[in-house]
Amino acid sequence: MNEQISSRRRELLKAGATVGAAVCTAPLMAGAVAAQPATATLSGCDAMDLPVLSGGRILGSGDFRMEVSALGFGVMGMNYNRGPHPDRKAMISLLHQAVDRGVTLFDTAQVYGPLINEALAGEALHQFRNRVSVTTKFGHRIVNGKYFEGQLDSTPANIRRVAEESLKRLRLETIELFYQHRLDPAVPIEDVAGTVRDLIREGKVRRFGLCEVNSQTIRRAHAVQPVTAVQSEYHLMWREQEKEVFPVIQELGIGFVPYSPLNRGFLGGGITEYTRFDTGNDNRNTLPRFTPEAIRANLAVVEVLSTFGRTRGATSAQVALAWMMAKAPWIVPIPGTTKLAHLDENLRAARLMLNPAEVLELESAVSRIRIVGGRYPAVQQMQVQH
Repeated sequence: MNEQISSRRRELLKAGATVGAAVCTAPLMAGAVAAQPATATLSGCDAMDLPVLSGGRILGSGDFRMEVSALGFGVMGMNYNRGPHPDRKAMISLLHQAVDRGVTLFDTAQVYGPLINEALAGEALHQFRNRVSVTTKFGHRIVNGKYFEGQLDSTPANIRRVAEESLKRLRLETIELFYQHRLDPAVPIEDVAGTVRDLIREGKVRRFGLCEVNSQTIRRAHAVQPVTAVQSEYHLMWREQEKEVFPVIQELGIGFVPYSPLNRGFLGGGITEYTRFDTGNDNRNTLPRFTPEAIRANLAVVEVLSTFGRTRGATSAQVALAWMMAKAPWIVPIPGTTKLAHLDENLRAARLMLNPAEVLELESAVSRIRIVGGRYPAVQQMQVQH
């Protein structure tokens, strides 16, 4: 079954995902407004029908709203938690291609590496700083570049220290959106929100975000400093946020940024029970959902997506992303990749417009499948409020 899925995906990607990439590198216009159509500088891409995002979406509301592209880019996997590091120059080139294709939202964090992912994002994107938004996160205990696994630190002093250090690595004057990466039970969320509020007043941060929190935490934080976006894992295999988080963020005018919208690559169809993950730098090696037994059982979800996409000229990954974008206009997924073909594949998902009946069809089909394996090992699961 998975051989058929992978074969179908390869056939669809041949249609133009990588052909002509070298000539689709028209000069970028520095200072262009975020989320504006990029077609004015991408006639080469248009001529070859390579995907270019146009328009955009809005995270948050009021004074802290944030205009971004319909799809963002998760930088993490370029040198952290996804196996051997690809060539740095190649990753910088790929990030430039993402900007060239109209992506304006790029996501990283202090803990990725730690530190090295922010440095990569800073090196690659600082020249587009007036055009794109780079978001980052605080909240883990990192001392002299060493990450103390499982230990959190959202004390005001650490938040300030992380902000200063992240600004340097990202080569920015202001962090567009500063997330608390994980809730620190030792520090009241009001103190966290108050500290970020002060950083906003000082011009070091523009907006405040939260990751993997429940509705009560969102309300308490939002009362001190309006929250622009909540980030959490979300995809057709994990929809718990719809029950409690979605109603409150819709009520308060907060955006939602799903990380791992393809379930760490699984919904793309290229992972099988025989896939082996790097033991040194790939966290899927430790996740219950990525054991051979879980993968074998959960491939039924990929088959649903592949079957649905087959009559629409779409891959399983594109169906998964299109479903997510059809759910609400305040949802902005941030899939990551190290391959230009997959970048183009992901961006083409924005062209696949699903109607409510199709959304329900997908959800109904997946709901009949029993998902095997949890999201995280016990220690990491304790850090998320789901």
